[in-house]
Formats: sequence, C-alpha cells, structure tokens
Amino acid sequence: MPDAAVVPAVAPNMPDWARARREFSWAAARRRLDGLPAGRGLNIAHEAVDRHVNAGRGGRVALRCINAGGLRRDITFAALKRSTNQFAAALEGLGTGPGDRVCVILGRTPELFTAALGALKARAVFAPLSAAYGPEPLAARIAIAEPRVIVTTQSLWRRKLAAVGSRLGNARVVIVRDEAPPAPHGLLGWHDVLKAAPATYRIGPTAPDDPALLHFTSGTTGAPKGALHVHDAVVGHHVTGLLALDLHADDVFWCTADPGGMVGTAYGIVAPLVCGVTSVVDEREFDADRWIRLVADEQVSVWYTTPTAIRRLMKLGVDVARSHDTSHLRLLSSVGEPLGPEAVAWGSRAFGLPVHDTWWQTETGGITIANVIAEEIRPGSMGRPLPGIEAAVVERLPGGAVRELPPGAQGEIALKPGWPSMCRGYLGASDRYAACFAGGWYLTGDLARRDEDGYFWFVGRVDDAITTAGHLVGPFEVESVLVEHPGVAEAGVIGKPDPAVHEIVKAFVALKDGVAGDEPLRRSILAHARRRLGAAIAPREIEFVTALPRTRSGTIMRRVLRARELGQSTGDLSALERPAVVA
Repeated sequence: MPDAAVVPAVAPNMPDWARARREFSWAAARRRLDGLPAGRGLNIAHEAVDRHVNAGRGGRVALRCINAGGLRRDITFAALKRSTNQFAAALEGLGTGPGDRVCVILGRTPELFTAALGALKARAVFAPLSAAYGPEPLAARIAIAEPRVIVTTQSLWRRKLAAVGSRLGNARVVIVRDEAPPAPHGLLGWHDVLKAAPATYRIGPTAPDDPALLHFTSGTTGAPKGALHVHDAVVGHHVTGLLALDLHADDVFWCTADPGGMVGTAYGIVAPLVCGVTSVVDEREFDADRWIRLVADEQVSVWYTTPTAIRRLMKLGVDVARSHDTSHLRLLSSVGEPLGPEAVAWGSRAFGLPVHDTWWQTETGGITIANVIAEEIRPGSMGRPLPGIEAAVVERLPGGAVRELPPGAQGEIALKPGWPSMCRGYLGASDRYAACFAGGWYLTGDLARRDEDGYFWFVGRVDDAITTAGHLVGPFEVESVLVEHPGVAEAGVIGKPDPAVHEIVKAFVALKDGVAGDEPLRRSILAHARRRLGAAIAPREIEFVTALPRTRSGTIMRRVLRARELGQSTGDLSALERPAVVA
C-alpha cells in the first residue's frame, strides 16, 4: 500500500468546524429527521429503520452480518423492519409496555438488532448488558434494571444466569439462536415467541423525552450506575454520525463495540442505521490479522474502534496492514479511552490515515469532543467540541459554584446541559445524578486542559489525580510517555501514599513480547520518563506485570491497581480482568 491511502473523493459533511458551530442549532437538527407519522412524536427505531423503508430505501443493505463460521448474511432495511415489527408485537404479547425494561445479553448477531429496535418500537427501554460479565456483575445490573424481559442465549443462561436466577425478579427470559424450541424449562424460545407475531406494527405515540435506553457506567471508580437516555437521543446520534464519523450514504461502516456498552448501541446500532449506511457486524472475537483482512475484504470506509485494539494491531507491525488493499478506508476513529500520540502516528504509517480520537461518556450518550476529518489533528488531543456542544475546563469552588479556567490550566471538563443524548438520570439514584451538576454545568469527572485553539487534552479522572510534593499529576500524561519506551506495551499509573510528599507516582508496566523485566530495563524506563516529564512528575516506582486490569471499553481500572497497592487484592493483575479489545 502507498504511503498515502487512495480514498474516494468524498466532501466532508463538516468542511469548516468554526462555521458549523456558528450556524448549528438542535432545532434544525431535529427537522432533519421525520418523526412518527401523524405527529405522534419521535421514536429511535422509526428513524433508524422505518423512515428509510418509507422513503423507498428498503432494499439497501443495513447489516452485513458475518457469523462465527465466517459466513456472510446481508439484511436489508425492509427485512429489519419486518423482524423488529415482529419482536415489538411479541413483547406486547408478553405484557411489556412503555417504560418497561428489556435486558439483552447477546453478542454481535442479527437478533441483537431485532431485540434492540423491537424493544424501542414497543416503547420499552432497551438495556444491553455485556456477555463478557460474570454472574455477579450481571445479577447486580439486572437487579437495578428490574426488567420485564431478558433476551439471551441458552449457553449464557446456563453459564451465567441460571445460578443467580432467584435474583432476576419476575422477568420472562427469551432464549435465541441455536436455542430453537424446546427452550430450557420455564424459558421461552425465540422462534416460539416470534412465529405468531405479525410483520406489521404501528408504533404508539412516543414523546422525545420518553425513556429509551438504559446503560450502565463502566465502574472504573465505583459501583456501576444505570444511566437513562430518551428517544430524543436519536437527534444526537444522527448529528454525530454525520459530523464526527462523517458518514455518507455509500459508506461501509464498522464499529467494533461490545454490544453491552453505550458505544455498541449509539454507534454499533443507532447512528449508522439512522444515517442509512451499511454496517459490518462481525460476530467473532478479536484477531488482529483477520481484522485487517476484514477491512480490506468488506471495503470498510469508516472504522470506529478502540486504542486497546489499535495497540494490539500495532504489534503486527505496519507491513501486515500495508500488505492488504485498504485504500477505501477514509476515516479511522477511536473511542473508549485516551489515544496516545504513538497510535495516531501508527495509523498514518499503516493505513496512510491518522487515527482520530473522540471523547464522550456513557452519560453524554454520544460523541461530544472529537478530532474531525476536515480539521487538523493534534496527536494526543481529544479534539474540539462538536457543534451544539459547549465545553469548558472548570474548577469546583466551595458552595457548589464553578469557575471557568483559562487555556493551559488543568481542571475538570464541564458541558452545558441541553444536548439531546444527555443522560436524564440514574435509575434509582437521583442523588448521584444531582451531584453531577454545579453552576449550570454538567461536571464529567474527567480532568483536562484546553489549548489556545480550543483543543482539549485529557489528563485523567478527578478520582485518579495524583498529588505529589504540591504537583497535581494526571495518570494519562505519565502513561503516554511510558508507552513511548520501546520495551513497554502498556502502563497504568496511580498515586502511592507517601508520608513525605503525600503520594508518589507509581507505574504498573506490561512489557512487549520477548522483553525481560530486569533491573537495567527498569532504570532505562525511569530515565526515559524523567527526561520527558521531569523528576517531579516521573514515576518513582515501577512494577512489572503481565497485563493491566481493564473495563470492557479498554479503560484502565486504576482503582484495582490502588487496591492491590494497599493490600486489598493480591495475585497476578492479569487474572483480575483481561484487557478488552472492543468498546
């Protein structure tokens, strides 16, 4: 492959960021969607599926599903409308009504889309859960959601839910895929549930503020929270699909997200469907070489993945990527954790395209800050706020006030409420939700600085900030420097209590394959960090580990590292939680 990728000439949806921000309004963005017929409101599933069929685009391929055996199955918008109509009707037959929760625990399969969009048509709340969770995390989240229906597979039921069945409440359980009738005793078979359901369905009146999605925070710094989003979020999904991911009608889009996370819903399901593009849905697990072949074989033009996956791809070297024809790839974006400068540069070497970082949270419901395709990328930066998003770096003051900080100052990222995909509450935890707001801002809990041109630079979580000898240190800043060392694959940084300086910076370092973690290497890494960061910020201690504990989105679980350091957990860190490669 040549140094610069040969991509189709496509004019960016947002050629001028500054002008777009000046001219943008959420009211105009809402007018770009149809709304339900006869003024019955706004429903996510209608905008994602039925709208296209009604406009004569039913024959377009919505989903290109690749199963575990590598077989491809194309599903059109018209076929997706029929299956989601059936599931919506089936849910009503099971007594599911508006506002009831439907928990879905599936991999990347056609049934995932049918269940998600069918639930939304029935005006139920779609609550996806990761199939990677063990029995206890699943039971805890299900207890919060109190679902009317749970959709899963027989294998997952047997391995993860049966043992905690008494804690699942009164939920009816629907078993899908290879679990055609008979389902296990007391459970419902997918085919039995759908076979009598009609292929036509009239979505009932849906107000934009009606509940639609329930997503659980990753729990990197505490217990998970159930973040509730509404149907109006589809406006934000549409806008960010167009402006942050630059989706065009002829694109083939691939989001590698875990279906159990917010990314898996917002950009694995809703945004590409609302934008009318074809999505690749790969059921199989991560394999670096196969992923690059998939990009080539399926002619993926827009790829949304994670820094964790990119780091795994980087281990292959650039020659593997360059040996495949990926010339149709025109945008490679990242989500789920901060993206280091080295990954941005690797994208340019491997694909002729830099990796565009994006920033958002479960609570924001969609991308809010991004490096967009037509603007300059500053490696290591999160990018700049999208149109419709007002962001600042602030300092919390006594009495619940906040103060905006000038460029260059480090503080907490704050967003002005009002964007449509914003979380509207934490289920059963209104006090925790109220604590997120102060002085007219939503306070994200993420630390950053903003430069003179409005680019944001991630520093770390407020909870993760390290105070050492009067210096406030963000872990991500240190981690980014550590992974520049040729022997380092991953790094996680915490503050270790110290009587003299309050905390010292300690790094947990996973090494690249074949690199020995000996004392000369430790000194080499420390020297590298001190040269780049200065003695005040560089780690004082380094501990070599086999892997770092991460959430399914790839975020380093520094609370696990701190617990280990304080003697609250023992053993190999790699056994606590394997690094994830999907968002």
